[in-house]
Amino acid sequence: MMDKYIEKAAALTEALPFIQQFRGETVVVKLGGSIMESEEGYSRIMQDIAFMECVGLCPVVVHGGGKAISRSMKEANISPNFVHGLRVTDAATIGVVEKVLNQEVNPHLVEIIQQFQGKARGIHGEDILRVEKMTGTDSETNAVLDWGFVGKVTAVDTEPICAYLKSEIVPVITPLGKGADGQLYNINADDAATAIACALKARKLVFLTDVPGLLLDPEDKSTRISSLHLSEVDELIERGVIAGGMLPKIKGMAGAVKSGIKKAHIIDASMPHSLLLELFTSEGVGTEITE
Repeated sequence: MMDKYIEKAAALTEALPFIQQFRGETVVVKLGGSIMESEEGYSRIMQDIAFMECVGLCPVVVHGGGKAISRSMKEANISPNFVHGLRVTDAATIGVVEKVLNQEVNPHLVEIIQQFQGKARGIHGEDILRVEKMTGTDSETNAVLDWGFVGKVTAVDTEPICAYLKSEIVPVITPLGKGADGQLYNINADDAATAIACALKARKLVFLTDVPGLLLDPEDKSTRISSLHLSEVDELIERGVIAGGMLPKIKGMAGAVKSGIKKAHIIDASMPHSLLLELFTSEGVGTEITE
């Protein structure tokens, strides 16, 4: 029994230098993917967020809501359409997206943090994010790609976020933005989190995902790369180690580090308290990118 208590004390003392190092620093956490389907899973993450704020960090949460949006679209008889992995958002879809993110998912996450005695407030992304319509070109056909009301962040109003952080309140932000014409746009949550982290000059940017990090062998979790330097990213892309759904995330993380963020992390949200383990232990449990 005594060994159990000694282990707990050891965990706390291991966390101490990290808590001291990051105290007062901003950490942007992007939450999305399949973990949003597990009440227990995202409740643990919100508990981690409440812990971070309690020990003096300044966490900022940016969240998606993909599966919930898809369910609501099905109920509204709107067929989902994806182009190159991004949801095409027409006039009917943007209404569903806004309702699910701003009126359902966001208030629920805020409520969970409050249940853990943390202070949190929701921020509707369109109140702080300015965007332009996103378009692209198909690499094979050169055809113009149009995702409808999907935007790319051009500016972030950090004042409301900073005001909450100064008052020790966790901002919980939806990935929505407003164009120059006043139109509401959907934003990829990874991109929104990266833009917000860069604008805040955050100490860390953390992507909570469905995988344990970057793996040399996707079939072998023991091949996780715990730390990666910017100089290694291009080589791993060429070798095909960074590919598929991991490619845009790693590129986003690399871009954030290039912009001045000291470290960007990708960790498995399904592991209990993986956020705390990544931030407050020497080994970590995911993959970090540093300059």
